[in-house]
Amino acid sequence: MSVQAVVFDIGNVLIEWVPERFYDRVIGPEQRRAMFAEVDLHGMNDVIDRGGDFFETVQAWAEKYPHWRAEIGMWHDNWLELATPEIPHSVRLLRALRDKGVPVFALTNFGIGTFAVAEPAYPFLREFDRRYISGHMGVIKPEARIYEMVEADSGVPPDGLLFTDDRAENIAAATARGWQGHLFDGSQGWADCLVRHGLLTEEEAR
Repeated sequence: MSVQAVVFDIGNVLIEWVPERFYDRVIGPEQRRAMFAEVDLHGMNDVIDRGGDFFETVQAWAEKYPHWRAEIGMWHDNWLELATPEIPHSVRLLRALRDKGVPVFALTNFGIGTFAVAEPAYPFLREFDRRYISGHMGVIKPEARIYEMVEADSGVPPDGLLFTDDRAENIAAATARGWQGHLFDGSQGWADCLVRHGLLTEEEAR
């Protein structure tokens, strides 16, 4: 089936998400490696992405690891420095699709509180036709339920959805339901995919 809607992940597709890079700069690579080995910060972020309160979740983790309290607190207090910069070519592709009248959705593991921080900083986050934010949905990728919820809400059949994400397990879960998938490994590869599907011309995809 031809593509009826294009679905973007956000982290590492539209906005770089490499928290380790922030900590390397602030506390140094050796300390960062030690902290990440002891503290499951990405697991903490999964709690936030499922709808956990941003501040309270980070504080709870900080209390569990008091010798890392200040560093863990930075996840909340310096969050925009963890989620930066935007990926300009991907943003242009989002806007080019919308200019062509192609419905564009977001499907992202993102907390309620973190998205509230990101949205004013990245205005393009307001430009989707539909936004599926895991924190509001109470479920995260790659769990099958989140894809099912997108299908039910949008009314687009699975094979009418073209989805890009930087994590192979998220793409695999989508394609298992019949979605069309593209593993994002750079904006040019995604641009080429959109051209192959006839959604954009090469000129529009630049």
